[in-house]
Amino acid sequence: MKKVLFVPDSFKGTMSSQEICEILSQELHKVWPQAEAAAIPVADGGEGSVDAFLAAVGGEKIAVPCKGPYMEDVQGFYGRLPGGAAVVEMAAAAGLPLAGDRLHAEQTTTCGVGQLILAALEGGAKKLIVGLGGSATNDGGAGMLAALGVRFLRRDGTPYLPVGGTLDQLDRVDLSGLEPRLSRVEIIAMCDIDNPLCGPAGASAVFGPQKGADEAMTAVLDRNLSHFADVAAESLGRDLRDAPGTGAAGGLGFAMAAFLGSRMQMGIETVLDTAGFDRLLEGADLVITGEGRIDSQSMRGKVVTGVARRARAAGVPVAAVVGDIGDGAEAAFDLGVSGIFSINRVAVPFSQAKLRSKDDMRATAANLFRFMERLGL
Repeated sequence: MKKVLFVPDSFKGTMSSQEICEILSQELHKVWPQAEAAAIPVADGGEGSVDAFLAAVGGEKIAVPCKGPYMEDVQGFYGRLPGGAAVVEMAAAAGLPLAGDRLHAEQTTTCGVGQLILAALEGGAKKLIVGLGGSATNDGGAGMLAALGVRFLRRDGTPYLPVGGTLDQLDRVDLSGLEPRLSRVEIIAMCDIDNPLCGPAGASAVFGPQKGADEAMTAVLDRNLSHFADVAAESLGRDLRDAPGTGAAGGLGFAMAAFLGSRMQMGIETVLDTAGFDRLLEGADLVITGEGRIDSQSMRGKVVTGVARRARAAGVPVAAVVGDIGDGAEAAFDLGVSGIFSINRVAVPFSQAKLRSKDDMRATAANLFRFMERLGL
């Protein structure tokens, strides 16, 4: 074995992608001390995305004072990557952990996300990668846009900062003050869901309840986002409410696509492009990827299948090391995965498995590498 490339997702609630890479590398070198190990810790756009990018390609984390989901002062950050790209993790300013037990989707704002984007532009960013995941918000990205210079006006002409519960007061938007540097940088929105902005599969209906919205409030939030889309369409001359991914992060995906012209891209594709996966794949004998659970949902552009498609095109075999194997996982074989290996060796419930996950990951990796070595691979 000359070279192995590790590209795992995190196992939510148990191990970060970086921890998994470290365990795999250690066990690889016990069997093949001279083997080259390359690692790309994966970010999905949610909490921890900046750290994953920095671990994968280098760079630095820049602290930025900004507003939190309830306009409180928080310490946010963004990642400055080599080559001029910046990674903004929306959860750093408007994530569920910042809201704590105070869950009121109708009151929260993405204003701090816009402040992080401005800070990245001030820092000289030539490309913006914005992770849409883990939000506590349902404001359609209005708060972010306001921080970037968009004015929101009520019917009487007075400006205000809309939140999910007050978007129905919006009469028109004034785009004249939108930060001009945004038109000169490439903007990618990392988004692993294809939900539209409104309707039964939209931001409010699907994700509102986990942000504190009951059935009645969910209906209000959905109606308000639809009104926002109506007003936006009048100003922009196009209606993107039904575009895949616009329902991400409480409608932040809509604001980024409609107002900022962002390109919506699956998180794994963004990571692989930014980290130079195709270049690292050259000369590799094996790719090891993985995620907490592989099942039929994993076939929709998740980490394992995203990695497998590219590796198959280069003729490199892929092993998926996962926490659990669900129904439909066998479809991954048709997409380029050579084998799937669960670390849940004693078949216990997640509440027990998470306590021993690192040891089980190590044992599974050791077993896999020993087996390959005995076969002369």
